[in-house]
Amino acid sequence: MAHPDTNERNVYTVSRLNQEVKLLLESGFPLLWVEGEISNLARPRSGHIYFSLKDGSAQVRCAMFRNRNLRLRFRPDDGTQILVRARVSLYTARGEFQLIVEHMEPAGDGALRRAFEQLKARLDREGLFDQAHKRSLPERVRRLGVITSPTGAAVRDALHVLKRRFPAMAVVVYPVPVQGEGAAERIAARIAEADARNEVDALLLTRGGGSLEDLWAFNEEALARAVYACRLPIVSAVGHEVDVTITDLVADQRAPTPSAGAEMLSPDGRAWLRTVGEYHRRLADAGHRVLTARHQRLESLRQRLHGQHPGRRLQERAQRLDELEQRLASAQRRRLHLQRERLAMLTARLREQDPRRRVHEQRLRTDGLRQRLRAAMSQTITHQRSRLQTNARALQAVSPLATLERGYTISQRTATRELLRDASVLSEGEQITTRLHQGEIISRIERISAPGDESILGASQHPDGET
Repeated sequence: MAHPDTNERNVYTVSRLNQEVKLLLESGFPLLWVEGEISNLARPRSGHIYFSLKDGSAQVRCAMFRNRNLRLRFRPDDGTQILVRARVSLYTARGEFQLIVEHMEPAGDGALRRAFEQLKARLDREGLFDQAHKRSLPERVRRLGVITSPTGAAVRDALHVLKRRFPAMAVVVYPVPVQGEGAAERIAARIAEADARNEVDALLLTRGGGSLEDLWAFNEEALARAVYACRLPIVSAVGHEVDVTITDLVADQRAPTPSAGAEMLSPDGRAWLRTVGEYHRRLADAGHRVLTARHQRLESLRQRLHGQHPGRRLQERAQRLDELEQRLASAQRRRLHLQRERLAMLTARLREQDPRRRVHEQRLRTDGLRQRLRAAMSQTITHQRSRLQTNARALQAVSPLATLERGYTISQRTATRELLRDASVLSEGEQITTRLHQGEIISRIERISAPGDESILGASQHPDGET
C-alpha cells in the first residue's frame, strides 16, 4: 500500500534516482583531465578495462571500454602513473560514482604533450607554420643533404630508396645524434652548417619512429627556429605517419616516413627510362611515315563516320555529365576548404582566449602586488619602530622615574597623595610618604624649617614600620 503522503511528495524509485543523478553528473561536468596511479586493474574477456585511479589520499573507479582502449599505444598495469581524459558518470547498478575514460596516456607523455601543444600554439602565433614562408622543392635535386644519425635505420631506408629510384643522385650525409640531451642544438647546428656551405639543393631531416620522448629533440624550439631560418628547402620525415613533430610543421614539406621523404626528393628513374623509351618510339614512328600517313587517312575517315553516328549525341551527353560531376566535386572541395579555413580561424581565436594565459597573467600581477605590499609593510614597520624609539627616548628624558634614578625623591601627603612642593603647607605630626628609586618611606613630621634654613628636617619612622 502506498504511503499516505505520496500524493504530496515527489517520491523517487532507486532506479529513477540513479538515472537522475547520472544525467546530472554527465551534463554538469565537461571532459576532465585526471592524473593518478592505476590499482585493481581488471581486463575481462569483453575487452573493457576496469581500474581505480588513486593518489595519496583518495581514489575513484574508472572504466575504459573496448572501442577506446584499442587505441592505446602502451599496456597499462597496476602501479602505472597515467593521465586520462574522462567524463563523470554513475554506475547505476551499484550506485557508484565513476569516470568513463575516453583517452589514456602515461603521465610523463602527458606533460610532454602539454609542452608540445603550448610551443605549437606559440610558434603558430609567430607565423612559423605559415604556408607563405614555405619554399617549394626543386624540380630536380642533383645533390641531396641527409641530416640524421649515421647508424640508424632511417638513413639506411632513405639511401635504399634513393638507390632504387635514382642511383645517379649525389648524397651528402650530415651525421648527428637524433635523441638525447643536446640533440636538438646539434641538429640545429648541422642545418646551419649545411645552409652556409650551400653544397646541396635540398635537405632531408629524418629519423626512425619512437615514443614522444624519443622524438622530443624534434619538438625543441631551437631546432624549429633553425629550420625556419634555413634558406635551403627542407623535408621533414620524422618517425612514422602518426608521429607529428614541431619540425614537421615548420619544414617546407612533411613526409610520413624516411622512405617517403626520399621518394619525395628523388626523381623516378623508371619514369626517366619511360621518357627515353618514348623518344625511341617516336623515332621509330618517324621511320614509318608512309604507314603513319595511311593510318591518319584511315583515322580521318573513321572520325567522319563517327560524327554522323547516332551514338555521338550519347557520347556528348556523357561528356557533359562528366563535366558537371567534376564541377560538383570541385565546388565541394572549395566549400570544404573554406570550412577548414574558418575552423582554423576559430581555433586560433579560441587559443588566444585560453584562460590559462589569463590565469598566468593574473598570477604574475598578484606576485608583483605581493612583493610591493611586503616592501611597503617592511618600510612602514621600520618607520614606526624609529618613531617609537624616538618617542621612548623623549618620554624617558621627561619621566619622573628618571629623576628618581639620579637620587632625588618625591614626597606626598599620605592621606591625599597630594604632591608636596612647599614645606609651609605641612604641619607637625602630619604623615607624609616619600618615594625613592627603590620603594617608599612613610614619615611623621616633627619640625618644619623656614625657607633658607639649612638644617635637616627631623622625621620619625612610621609607627607600623612601613617603608
